[in-house]
Amino acid sequence: MRLRLLLVGKPRDRQTALLHDTYAARIERLGVGYETVWVPEVTPGGRFSEEHALEREARPLCERLGRKSEGTSIALDRRGRMLDSRQLARQVERWAAPQATFVIGGPLGLHDSVLERADAVWSLSALTLPHELARVVVAEQLYRALTLLRGLPYHK
Repeated sequence: MRLRLLLVGKPRDRQTALLHDTYAARIERLGVGYETVWVPEVTPGGRFSEEHALEREARPLCERLGRKSEGTSIALDRRGRMLDSRQLARQVERWAAPQATFVIGGPLGLHDSVLERADAVWSLSALTLPHELARVVVAEQLYRALTLLRGLPYHK
């Protein structure tokens, strides 16, 4: 089982980066491979409209997703399916055989081409979350899902 986060833009907030890294380390201590991969953020304004910036971010995201045979891709978007912790645990078990890649957009979200390319679309909430905080929430929820699958007490 391998989990991968594919993100737009490197984190700028040290506190959220440290919190993410705490959950990443916990996941790895469970014997699950965990990797974080970034693509550059494109800032709108000047030459780039928001749509154009999203398109430019989508290209390297889709390239890094690779072939369908390399695993399952899950895009994070408010229009996706909301899951409770137990439902997520069951999904992670399916998605991560052999690898699940969770795609988190930048401040503008994800281009529709990434959502169409994804095998599943997962919503953390109907609320808009800063993308750096979404990264922390995803890592924590993946850790929670793994503890549920293994019968560990964290989730209670």
